[in-house]
Amino acid sequence: MRLVTWNVNSLTARLEYVTDWMGTEQPDILCLQETKQSDAAFPDGAFAALGYETAHHGDGRWNGVAIISRVGLEDPVAGFSTEEDDQGTRIIAATCAGIRVHSVYVPNGRSVDSEHYTGKLAWLARLATYLDETCTPSDPVAVVGDFNIAPSDVDVWDPEAFAGMTHVSEPERAALGRLLEWGLDDVFTRFHPDGEVFSWWDYRMGAFHKGHGMRIDLVLLTDPLADRCRSAAVDREARKNRAGNKPSDHAPVVVDLDVD
Repeated sequence: MRLVTWNVNSLTARLEYVTDWMGTEQPDILCLQETKQSDAAFPDGAFAALGYETAHHGDGRWNGVAIISRVGLEDPVAGFSTEEDDQGTRIIAATCAGIRVHSVYVPNGRSVDSEHYTGKLAWLARLATYLDETCTPSDPVAVVGDFNIAPSDVDVWDPEAFAGMTHVSEPERAALGRLLEWGLDDVFTRFHPDGEVFSWWDYRMGAFHKGHGMRIDLVLLTDPLADRCRSAAVDREARKNRAGNKPSDHAPVVVDLDVD
């Protein structure tokens, strides 16, 4: 089974690019972030034509998350709960082929002295509580998406360039660590233990071509899935410019699993 997460930075701008990529790479489950679409505008039909079911959570302004599956899609839940705000359409869950899949877009945080940073830490704490409320580490669970956190210094092209900034601060990494302690495994590190494989590059200053990136798009799996992981990679080709299309600043993270 092929599980993919991809921050597409506007599905409206990149729908054809995404569906073309799907035709080539054949994901079984594709989780998207930053669709920047409302639920009413989400192109369910374009994905249905390829044989996929969809679940989307978006308000048409910013953020927006989706799960797109050709192996079944049951019990979709948008947001943390009906009573509690998720800071703007940042999480959706559904069961696909027996796996409880979560597509998440963690708040950016902006700067460590910002109320947005405090909100980011609160959102991550709510995510940990939500997982504890809805599943267990012994269940097949996937939490994937744009975490806006580089787990360690090897996940940043130059740690000194980001000193004192968000994405690399100790409280953010500690919040991510609590998710791992709960029972999730950052499976990418099994295949790239030395790091320096990135999933995001700034549009500015030729960052992609210089290799000035970060690994902030993560695939976190509970042990029943992590132990079945056979490969994990970033599709850098999808980040390259194509004729008539400006790519997202993120590349897809592709994980292959052996599942029944």
